[in-house]
Amino acid sequence: MSASTRDWWRTAVIYQVYIRSFADGDGDGLGDLAGLRARLGHITDLGADAIWINPWYPSPDADAGYDVSDYRDIDPRFGVLADAESFIAEAHALGLRVVLDIVPNHTSDQHQWFQAALAAGPGSPERDRYVFRDGLGPDGAQRPNDWGSCFGGPAWTRVVEADGTPGQWYLHLFDSAQPDLNWQHPEVRADFLTTLRFWFDRGVDGFRIDVAHSLIKEDGLPDIAERAWSNLPFRVDPVPGVHQTDHPHWDRDEVHEIYRTWREVADSYTPPRIFVAEAWVPDPSRTVRYLRHDELHTAFNFDFLRSPWIAAELRTVIENTLREHATHDATATWVLSNHDTARQVSRYSRPQTQVRGHHLRDLPAETDPALGQRRARAAALLMSPSDARDRLASGVFITPCENNPAGRIYASLPKVILAEPVERKFLKALKNSDIEALTFPEQLIEGVNEGWITAEEKIQLEELRELTWDAITVDDFDHADLEAASLHRNKQSLHRAA
Repeated sequence: MSASTRDWWRTAVIYQVYIRSFADGDGDGLGDLAGLRARLGHITDLGADAIWINPWYPSPDADAGYDVSDYRDIDPRFGVLADAESFIAEAHALGLRVVLDIVPNHTSDQHQWFQAALAAGPGSPERDRYVFRDGLGPDGAQRPNDWGSCFGGPAWTRVVEADGTPGQWYLHLFDSAQPDLNWQHPEVRADFLTTLRFWFDRGVDGFRIDVAHSLIKEDGLPDIAERAWSNLPFRVDPVPGVHQTDHPHWDRDEVHEIYRTWREVADSYTPPRIFVAEAWVPDPSRTVRYLRHDELHTAFNFDFLRSPWIAAELRTVIENTLREHATHDATATWVLSNHDTARQVSRYSRPQTQVRGHHLRDLPAETDPALGQRRARAAALLMSPSDARDRLASGVFITPCENNPAGRIYASLPKVILAEPVERKFLKALKNSDIEALTFPEQLIEGVNEGWITAEEKIQLEELRELTWDAITVDDFDHADLEAASLHRNKQSLHRAA
């Protein structure tokens, strides 16, 4: 097996698929595996190397499928297990790898384990698989600590016991229909290893790990207020030198032991399977701890996603990312949005400040959609490597609605594909499948005449053959002429190997 085949994820374009809204194969108005299988050719035509599928497991849908009731089956609304196996085989035949979502922090409250825990009562082995605690106060009516849910409100819900009396409380860092698992319990750890093998045995190439920075809770479940932490999974403005290890339930060092065990399972297959971490941590120095040689393979670059469109901020994020990833021979990824974040056009259309936010509530209300689209186009080109020596040449994740006609951004990209293979693959994947790809640079003049790029953009794209930063004009930054000029003068430091 060649190194390039073994390490395919290092330069892959990975296309996100949310099944229920992707394609309807049986006419019931809901996307399903039949619809996805019928359109696999469209995804390969886009130039993608892999598909990342949001949860396709049985779920009551309290959180869009991230409340799983059975990790080793298919939601009947999407098909049956045999359909999934056929899909995996067909994707592989087309050269597409398949990456599934796995949700280890919590289950659905309809999962058989949680239903058994409710029935078994306090102190039972069934309840020990989750985080049940007695309430505070003389009658137990006060929640066990001050932890908050990421969805708002407290992270604790009180149950009614079998005899009808108010009982214990259970922890849910997200929705109350998503009870947190107890990852100190050996049965929980063993069951997830079984789930990994179940899907790896069926040919799945890897998993994206939901909330990878959680799982472990500090012994004693201490109040967060004692440490002045917010209830969010990251700080908008991280305190230098203060890391999430100080937090009782985010990014605790003990979680890495779990992923070392998972990596052993992944490496036992030929070819080895891979993991992608969704880890919301304060800075790249914490991200790369998940990417050590015996842990996970790669992780979403949320620092890049959350960076404002300010030259100095972008430069800092990119330099920090590349520097920290190099310390562990890890591959950085580049991503502008996903199903949890506001799309980049919406973010970039607002006045850009030092605040790093991925929700619109974090940003000013005023919008300029045309400006947002221009910035988002430039950001897409920035992620796109200009040649094999480009140090931004690494994994790229694409969200489907980024290139649909309702589209936010990529449907408006210039119809140009550059000569370099990685560049061609990336830009092709950003386009609608019905847009014919044109060659570079002979048809740029035609493009100017037809009006789908401006003369200024033609110059930018010509310069893009040399360096991606040249695709960004001074006007794309708010009053950042000097900063942008500095980027241009020092661009070699970002894009050439030391």
